[in-house]
Amino acid sequence: MSTKIVFQGDSITDCGRGTCGGAGFSNWGAGPGYPGMIGARLWAKYPERDYKIINTGISGNRIVDLYARWKIDTLNLEPDILSILIGVNDSLHELGSRNGVEVPRYERIYRELLRWTLDARPGIKIILIEPFLGPNNQAVASLEQDVAQRRQVVRKLADEFQTVFLPTQSMFEEAAKRAPWSYWSADAVHPTPAGHQLITDAWLEAMGL
Repeated sequence: MSTKIVFQGDSITDCGRGTCGGAGFSNWGAGPGYPGMIGARLWAKYPERDYKIINTGISGNRIVDLYARWKIDTLNLEPDILSILIGVNDSLHELGSRNGVEVPRYERIYRELLRWTLDARPGIKIILIEPFLGPNNQAVASLEQDVAQRRQVVRKLADEFQTVFLPTQSMFEEAAKRAPWSYWSADAVHPTPAGHQLITDAWLEAMGL
């Protein structure tokens, strides 16, 4: 019996999934980032379980963008496991275009997505990944408190809906004791391959896989 895992989010999840495959093989659109890495690990470790990995992350997305496409890009796919990482663009978009999503609205919409999902898929397993931000980019450093509030929201929602929770900020901070932040995320937002591997390992451990 197959298990379908849908990864939802922004560019961190997207990670160029539409252009992956130039190495001569396809990973079915999972991309080269943590969703594809998770898929590769599961496919190698459990070939008998027939894992289906679907990456629907889109670069630049905010929580409101996820809401607009939630039915077609999440619910209609009928996932058994749903992974969500969203929030940094809700802050970042306020810097350039003044089109961010304030924290209370972010929480309301995120909560609605979770309620909608559990109503539609009562047996689904969900993992919420908190948004993270590094200190090695002065342009976005002013957003740290705003992103920190969103992390609190995600942790709160994980408790409220009894989902799995992945505390990525502390994970990256711990990793930064071994190598600079730029080793894990060159621009403080998007992980390097090493950063994606951190997320991959933590995700699999949190999910017991």
